[in-house]
Amino acid sequence: MKKSKFSEPQIIKILSFQESGQSVSDICREHGISQGTFYSWKSKYSGLELNQLKRMKELEAELAQYKRIVAEQTFQITVMKDVIEKKL
Repeated sequence: MKKSKFSEPQIIKILSFQESGQSVSDICREHGISQGTFYSWKSKYSGLELNQLKRMKELEAELAQYKRIVAEQTFQITVMKDVIEKKL
C-alpha cells in the first residue's frame, strides 16, 4: 500500500476545512488530492480530533501486542500437545 504524503494530523486539518464551509472541489484542488481520496479520508477520520486519533493509535498498538501474545501461546500449546501425543 502506498504511503500517503500527508500525515494523519494534516488529514484531519484538511477535513476540517469542509466543516468551515469550503467546497470539496476547492479543498482537493488546493491540496492536490482527488475527491475520492478526500471522501475515503472522510469515512476513516470523520469526527476525530487529534487526541482521539492518538488514543486510537495507542489502542491499535496494544491490540497488536495482545494478538502476538495469543498467537505465541497458541503455538506453545500446539507444540506441547504434539509432544504429549508422541510420548503416548
